[in-house]
Amino acid sequence: MAKSCRPILILVADDDADDRLLLEEAFEENRLANERRFVTNGAELMDYLHGRGQWAGPAAAPRPGIILLDLNMPGMDGREALAEIKAEPRFRQIPIVVLTSSKAEEDIFRTYDLGVNSYITKPVTFESLVEVVRMLGKYWFEIVELPGSSCIDADGE
Repeated sequence: MAKSCRPILILVADDDADDRLLLEEAFEENRLANERRFVTNGAELMDYLHGRGQWAGPAAAPRPGIILLDLNMPGMDGREALAEIKAEPRFRQIPIVVLTSSKAEEDIFRTYDLGVNSYITKPVTFESLVEVVRMLGKYWFEIVELPGSSCIDADGE
């Protein structure tokens, strides 16, 4: 019996255009076919999740299966967005992986207190980023069961 799996959408919140490009290239290098959407700050991330502005309508902003979140962004930063997401019941189950340049112990403790699922410091080299993305893909898309990502048989079971 054929199985139908809903693809896991990756929502990336990062203000640095170069980092977004390198991350996109690392996903391609790993042949991760998951659809990816990008936002540039915490306010845009919240607009996406709430389907506001340019993200109005379900086709414009499908629910992400996972969020990759930079902490240091202009306006509403990643810490503020994380707190807001985890405070809202309908978004609380979306796994959030912090992917940031900050190595500050305070950031690590604070984000885990706010409910982040993983904290990763951005690698310095592209090769290391490719490896991090490979491990992220393996863990989050092959090992972990994510809410709303289950496969069903063609007859609906």
